[in-house]
Amino acid sequence: MSIPHSPDASTSALHWHPKVAVTDRTAAAEPWPVAQVQALFDMPFMALMFHAQTVHHAHWPAGDIELATLLSVKTGGCPENCGYCPQSAAHDTGVKADKLMDVAEVIRAAQAAKDAGASRFCMGAAWRSPKDRDIAQVSEMIAAVKALGLESCATLGMLAPHQAQALSDAGLDFYNHNLDTGPAYYRDVVSTRQYQERLDTLAHVRAAGIRVCCGGIVGMGETPVDRAALLAQLANMQPYPESVPINSLVRVPGTPLADSEPVDPLDFVRVIAVARIVMPKARIRLSAGRQQLGEAVQTLCFMAGANSIFYGDKLLVTGNPEADCDAKLLAKLGLASLKTAA
Repeated sequence: MSIPHSPDASTSALHWHPKVAVTDRTAAAEPWPVAQVQALFDMPFMALMFHAQTVHHAHWPAGDIELATLLSVKTGGCPENCGYCPQSAAHDTGVKADKLMDVAEVIRAAQAAKDAGASRFCMGAAWRSPKDRDIAQVSEMIAAVKALGLESCATLGMLAPHQAQALSDAGLDFYNHNLDTGPAYYRDVVSTRQYQERLDTLAHVRAAGIRVCCGGIVGMGETPVDRAALLAQLANMQPYPESVPINSLVRVPGTPLADSEPVDPLDFVRVIAVARIVMPKARIRLSAGRQQLGEAVQTLCFMAGANSIFYGDKLLVTGNPEADCDAKLLAKLGLASLKTAA
């Protein structure tokens, strides 16, 4: 089979002749075998970009970029030993454990995010799993964020079914719970929890009627097959996540992965392109590590189908391009941002 083309693709000056067979599943409910996802990764770069752009334009004709801001409402002291995370109590990274912020502080941060153009406000807490009293406090934050006209998102660790329902009752729009990497490589990244525990929390979130934000990290020493396995795992969820954050590893001194080889920029773009193809209706978000990509690579990511970014000067405890720099880049590219409610 050949790559599906848009109706007028035959008149294009560019003609691709890929050597791999790729099935168009963008309108189908068929599962994506890992081998089929790997075949996308193995395509010539320009052919892959063309395919990803075709899918993107078909499903996102407005071409807008969602701006999301992430606030750490409870920093550090997490008992998990994730090899990439500076907030783990198992790693000496200089990050101090703080208590949960009060609602007034969160409201100020959310208002500032909205004033800067963000349409979604995400709250992250460094817990393995929250206590019920924590859920009650976060529920107050959710209500306050919603009152500002922003979409709300939270990432709090693993949830029990009743906790997911409580967040849903509070009005939470999205819950973020990343799979990080493919199932086979997961145990090399974190040993204090199981992959299935991540999937169970996502199932609880779905059952409570909350939309899912779930993605992974590139550059942790994983193989190309591990990347394909991650995207296959995400794409085969029923339904697949509405938001898919793709992170480039931020190598923080003191973490076990601090000496990892930097990911090749074009390999990172490939991940964005393949994610767009296998999850055509998802918001594909450039997340951690954007600062090290530079404008040219970010532009390629937008071309490959990324249509959401984390916006602001900090992403939890690591740096992020400043808001005015992001605005200037989007203006140079002629990309409009998704607007918030009045």
